[in-house]
Amino acid sequence: MSKYSVLKGPEAFLPPAAACEGVVLPDPGQGLIQGDIVQETLAMEEAARKFLSAKNPTLFPGPLVLWNWNETAARKAAAIKRLYDVLKSHNSNALHIPMPDYRPKYPKIDPAIEINPNHPNLTIWYNKIDVCMFVGVHCHMANLSLKIIRGGTDCYTIAMCAQAGHEDAMITFRDATPEKIDILTNTVERLKASGDY
Repeated sequence: MSKYSVLKGPEAFLPPAAACEGVVLPDPGQGLIQGDIVQETLAMEEAARKFLSAKNPTLFPGPLVLWNWNETAARKAAAIKRLYDVLKSHNSNALHIPMPDYRPKYPKIDPAIEINPNHPNLTIWYNKIDVCMFVGVHCHMANLSLKIIRGGTDCYTIAMCAQAGHEDAMITFRDATPEKIDILTNTVERLKASGDY
């Protein structure tokens, strides 16, 4: 059996979970590029190149950074804003689309609000997004969304996770901190200045 690669889609109506195909999460100091474990610095460079060469690079900050529930969340939000500002200065089509609050609201659920966040492919198609990054998105929602995106769109996905990473993204980083987001921002700035992308 050949090794499974996490590639841009559309892959299938129901793409397999990358973990079920043998993709394992990286250890600290490592990242994943299309299912292969690499040094984190190499994954940062590849993510920066993808952002710089994208037509519509997009950041999807999730509730973990949108809700100002602790000092780290506030610092991560500021770091994401710095990354967005750098992307926007390079490409006026860069987007910053906050993830909705996808938690169910009991006892009454409005399906138009609660179900739509589970269809990120619609956002990708409507905005013609070719490269995106999830940051501050709860793991269960990120995993579901990344599979939907891979299954039905040709968007290149990057996931910066506060935990162990997301094997269903084309590039993933683990243990996300404000400082790690700033490293990605600095990498984008360095490659942009050198024209090496």
